[in-house]
Amino acid sequence: MNILDRYVLRSFIEPFLMCLAGFIAIWLIIDVSDNFNDFIEAHARFRTILEYYVTQLPTVILMSLPVGLMLGLLFSLSRMSRTNELISQLTAGRSVVRVLAPLIGVGVLMTGFCFWLNWEHAPHAESIKKDAMQKIKRGKRATDVEPVLAHLFRDRRDDRTWYVRKLIFQPGEERMQGVHVTQQDETGHILKKWYASSVYYDPAKQEWKLEKGKIVTFKPDGDVEDQDLFLRGFRIIKDWPETPWRVASTELNPGGLSVHELHEYLKYNSDFPAVQLAPYRANLADRYALPFQCLLAVFLAAPLGIVYNRRGVIGGVTAAMVLLVLMIMSHSFFVMLGKGMRMDPNFSPWVPVIGLGIIGLVLMYYRSTNRDFPIPKFFS
Repeated sequence: MNILDRYVLRSFIEPFLMCLAGFIAIWLIIDVSDNFNDFIEAHARFRTILEYYVTQLPTVILMSLPVGLMLGLLFSLSRMSRTNELISQLTAGRSVVRVLAPLIGVGVLMTGFCFWLNWEHAPHAESIKKDAMQKIKRGKRATDVEPVLAHLFRDRRDDRTWYVRKLIFQPGEERMQGVHVTQQDETGHILKKWYASSVYYDPAKQEWKLEKGKIVTFKPDGDVEDQDLFLRGFRIIKDWPETPWRVASTELNPGGLSVHELHEYLKYNSDFPAVQLAPYRANLADRYALPFQCLLAVFLAAPLGIVYNRRGVIGGVTAAMVLLVLMIMSHSFFVMLGKGMRMDPNFSPWVPVIGLGIIGLVLMYYRSTNRDFPIPKFFS
């Protein structure tokens, strides 16, 4: 990286960070204004409010990065264009792509960072948001673990049906209370039932521990064949492939599941109807497609930010804002089409990425060859 690359980066980093921080600050002000009365009525402490907003940072940063990149690029490149700094580099023999190379590198880095956020942290933040405010209103902390109550789960592969009165996901401990498990054969006849007051799962050994209950075995005609009572003891079950997360996953919102959890859900529930699995497939595809908005922002804003007159600055900024709105709206629109099975859910989140990517490459080509952009006259 030579001195010109470092100069272009320095000119971009400051407005980019200011735009990113400004967008986050605007979101924070709006959200605090909406929730201020709820915080007051719940007598929430400052620490509780701070924890709530810290949990939302991954989602806000993921949403703000493409906007910050586009605004930072427009500001820095248009300023360097007005002061003829870019023209000086181009007349010295540098191509447009070479001038923009460090900024494209930043776009690649931000895309990788968004992949990391969107892999797990941002989806979990989204799932927390829906329940966090209700917890605060009840005088609890936003990060407190809420149990799953009165849950029914059917394992169609092994013909087992679970009823769980209360399922608790506690860090380092996954336990259930009031568990009733029924084992059937392929024809639907009941073979065995397990009852337990408390059930614990050991992820290291992949085994279940049933406490204070009984096991009832049935004959083919439905009569009881044997009973195993352990009202003060426990029993270990090693041949159940289910996990507490899998048992509870049927009630989880696909928008709040990580990439690994979405893969697990689709793997274990592959026999569900396609319409029921469509939201999970669309969200999984979106986990991979959404981060590319950062790279799209670079390819859309960079050629529009390089202008050679004041009139061109206004037209470039206007066109970039239109493309920014189009990128945000088309993303939500096509994801919803995939969730509703109006399009292939595995492909629908990629449609705006591919479409706007082609537009960005065309704009980059026209700027590199010093041609006028094929845009309506009111943008120019």
